[in-house]
Amino acid sequence: MFKNQLKTILLLGLLSGLLLWVGQLFGGINGLSIMLVFSLLMNLGTYWFSDKIVLKMYGAKPVSKTEAPGVHKIVEELSKTAEIPKPKIYLVNSEVPNAFATGRNPQNAAIAVTSGILKVLDKEELKGVLAHELAHVKNRDTLITTIAATIASVISYIAYMAHWAALFGGFGSRDNDRGGSDIISFLVLVVLTPIVAALLQLALSRSREFLADESGAKYCNAGLPLASALHKLETAANLLPLKGNSATGGLFIVNPFRGQALVNLFSTHPSTSERAKRLKAMKF
Repeated sequence: MFKNQLKTILLLGLLSGLLLWVGQLFGGINGLSIMLVFSLLMNLGTYWFSDKIVLKMYGAKPVSKTEAPGVHKIVEELSKTAEIPKPKIYLVNSEVPNAFATGRNPQNAAIAVTSGILKVLDKEELKGVLAHELAHVKNRDTLITTIAATIASVISYIAYMAHWAALFGGFGSRDNDRGGSDIISFLVLVVLTPIVAALLQLALSRSREFLADESGAKYCNAGLPLASALHKLETAANLLPLKGNSATGGLFIVNPFRGQALVNLFSTHPSTSERAKRLKAMKF
């Protein structure tokens, strides 16, 4: 638990520092001051409302036992095995098969599945996916990834705003002496900062995915169903990428934003083949 908390502090510090630097680059000392206040409020807000932010971002709706009895039954059984409270269950109306967990702790957690995943996976594969997400909840990875995704999304959005501001002549100075530096600042802001933000997410997410795979397989007493599910989900993501903010890709069990942006060259997940290899090698 201490290691997880330390990683959270490190991630918040690095990403928040990057956000402050972007503010200074975009608006000088005034921009820095604005981003300082903004980052403090945002970090506080994402800590308390991270689950609501992400669920709203993808239009997730709570699903009852009557509407999805199979999902509720699996999550109830796995929650007892993992010795954590049963998370709330949400449904994302999307044919892209995927799932994610969110929430600041096991007492305030939620698991969301897309309508597509219920059609593509069999019962054992779905159980493996849900066990993986419950492992994220128990390990408190949901807080780390949600805060990282929220801050990275803001950085990407600022870079996007800078791009459009430049197109309409709203970025940089008309002073010839500063023209060169403004161009460099613009390129750093628009091109490099989203990549750096993605790399900071990457630094924490890969090891946590391996751990969630291992823990989830132990909850199910089997690794093969999750390995099979991962291959199916990756194939679907390559054929039909999800529409959304690519900075949130680390929240999902398989990155659903294949080929959308430069930032996706730096995957927040280990390779599916390596994950499957480790799962198949597990002994029970």
